[in-house]
Amino acid sequence: MPFARPLFRLLLLIMTLAALAPGWAAAQIESTIVKTPQVTAELLAYAPQGVPVGQMPKTEADGQDESATPVWVGLQLTHQPGWHTYWKNSGDSGEPTQLEWTLPPGVMAGDIAWPLPRRIAIGNLANYGYEGTVLLPAPLIVTPQYRPRPLDNALPVHLKATWLVCQRECIPQSGEFDLRLPIAGSTALSGPVFQAAFAAQPRALADSAARATVNGQRLQLRVTGLPKHLQGTPLTLFPETPGIFVTAATPVQPGAVLDARTWRQAWQGTVWMADLPLAPDRVDAPATLPLVLEADNASHSQGWRVQAPVDGAWPPAAARAQALPTLAPSTQADAEVTQNAPSRASANVSWRVFLWALLGAFVGGLLLNLMPCVFPILAIKVLGFARHAQDRRAHRLSGLAYGAGVVVSFLLLGALMLALRAAGQQLGWGFQLQSPAVVAALAALFTVIGLNLAGVFEFGRWLPSRVLALEARHPVVNALLSGVLAVAVASPCTAPFMGASLGLTIALPSAMALMLFAAIGIGMALPYLAAGFIPGVAWLLPKPGAWMETLRRLLAFPMFGTVVWLVWVLGRQSGLDGAAALLALLVALALLLWALALTGRARIVITLIALGVLAAMWPVAWPLAVNLQPLPAAASSAGNAPAGRWQPWSPDRVQAALGAGHPVFVDFTAAWCVTCQVNEKTTLARADVLAMLDAAGVQTFRADWTRRDTAIAAQLQRLGRSGVPVYFLQAPGKPPVVLSELISEQDIRTALDRL
Repeated sequence: MPFARPLFRLLLLIMTLAALAPGWAAAQIESTIVKTPQVTAELLAYAPQGVPVGQMPKTEADGQDESATPVWVGLQLTHQPGWHTYWKNSGDSGEPTQLEWTLPPGVMAGDIAWPLPRRIAIGNLANYGYEGTVLLPAPLIVTPQYRPRPLDNALPVHLKATWLVCQRECIPQSGEFDLRLPIAGSTALSGPVFQAAFAAQPRALADSAARATVNGQRLQLRVTGLPKHLQGTPLTLFPETPGIFVTAATPVQPGAVLDARTWRQAWQGTVWMADLPLAPDRVDAPATLPLVLEADNASHSQGWRVQAPVDGAWPPAAARAQALPTLAPSTQADAEVTQNAPSRASANVSWRVFLWALLGAFVGGLLLNLMPCVFPILAIKVLGFARHAQDRRAHRLSGLAYGAGVVVSFLLLGALMLALRAAGQQLGWGFQLQSPAVVAALAALFTVIGLNLAGVFEFGRWLPSRVLALEARHPVVNALLSGVLAVAVASPCTAPFMGASLGLTIALPSAMALMLFAAIGIGMALPYLAAGFIPGVAWLLPKPGAWMETLRRLLAFPMFGTVVWLVWVLGRQSGLDGAAALLALLVALALLLWALALTGRARIVITLIALGVLAAMWPVAWPLAVNLQPLPAAASSAGNAPAGRWQPWSPDRVQAALGAGHPVFVDFTAAWCVTCQVNEKTTLARADVLAMLDAAGVQTFRADWTRRDTAIAAQLQRLGRSGVPVYFLQAPGKPPVVLSELISEQDIRTALDRL
């Protein structure tokens, strides 16, 4: 054919270019840049010799320095003026940047090689972090097991990074990044940036000897082997273990009197010595302290890392949180579990505490039936009992099926939460409603249920007769699904006694944690199990009749009320436009369901119109409804009080208030938590309660957990809690006091009297 020869030449040219592509790949690396108003984040790479395939990786025993590692990747953070992110030990507040890598089999990422931080003072607090531009490098370990496919000319790297950026307020942010490292080609454009990061890392002192001695509430430190040119030079100390020292302690001259917020250093020949105050809220007692020492002068900054074994007995550690027995429904279970709320690293829970936690979980699940969240599900159960008013067997089967649905759903939801936590996610109870997509889907589901109960359409018109016959033979399926739906809607609420038990799941082995979730489910299902097996309940119900159809339509309105609540929750997450978009979609959905219930030609015409409207609205309305970008604090705040009454919560603000001598009251809330909203509209909105707090000089803060917030999740964990509502009152220099989930005026008054 006349065009065969040109086609063959073109094909040959394409094959030649493909063969040469690895050599050009260095110029084709794609890196994703994530920009926010506070930070520009970029994933960089440094592999001057390409990717070593089939070679043994270098180890520390090989005596190589950082720059000798053949492949490096790193997240570069460029901060806007006044903003900062955090070092591995963030200091008085904040949390370190986290890097989660996705790499091919045979390739592993090492730990972050943290550059030297700087001390950032904020009021009476101090943090360790970075301003300006910083690179957080991490080595890629390419093992001999890495086998790229024959046509692969690059190593794919995916990074999910999360960081907390702060000024006076703190904003959790995240980003995902992708790049491809050429296997046979140099990647060295970012070499100067990586070399600067390597130079900024602390060096291990080969001949150093360090020792720490605990003396009461202070720690004396001695370090030898530092370079001679440092003798007589003041050093800055950065402890890698958080919460050991008073981060904001002020340095004083040798010979000055020391107190709980001052420290001093001195040189005695070649020995550097320091006397440091221990943090009053310290909870750890390490046997060895890893420390970084830095010397600053006008020309350069250099740091050294030492390991200091600790002599002497640590003083008793502070409790993480204390519960006043009179402030919560006073059972030994809640008090004991709260007082023994463990840290993430502690998994040693006594059986006595665990049994009390099981009892608290069971009672909490029982009381969950009285929470406002569960009221819509009660409507479904009332209708189910009415349908089988005189059928004891049907009652028993329905109760068992509903109980199974509740318990299994609690177990599955708990297992999912534990699995996501194990993967590094900061999640708490009710996490599913922190997703606008889940809220929107539940609103659509309850709209469909409400329209069905109101008689707008019948599922029987759409379902095959085989399915309908199966449902008639096995009505327990409806009861099972109603139990699943009950957990989906009720789980965000935290009833009394549940809070401390759920908080304990952080430190328990998975099997024991799942037993707590099962206990909550058994408690919630117990009233319906009892109703199914107690004949007196059936005798109280009238015989089935025409009144049931009226009851069915009446019970549609609790469903529509739930839709109103869910749309309001979505409005707090995605804004007014998001709520309006969801309402428009629900109207289109209702039109479609109504059209499907018609008969004749009108059904086809109106159904096609409804489908067209829904298809046209979806690309615009759905992204608005499930807006993935958090709203500004002012727009999404859960506060319902006058402006200025409730300050937006952040660790810095709370610590600043405590440092200024003010007690603080913190309300951890969420729009999807009905119990939270009831407490805020009643107890926390009363003029006499607010006047009582003002008279005691208490500053009030509100932490809105409507959308996911890792800082709030971490603080709840430190309080030994896993969900909202949570309220605590804290005086300067004292641990926080956790109050009851159903807070009352007397609770607050008693707590204030004990400050």
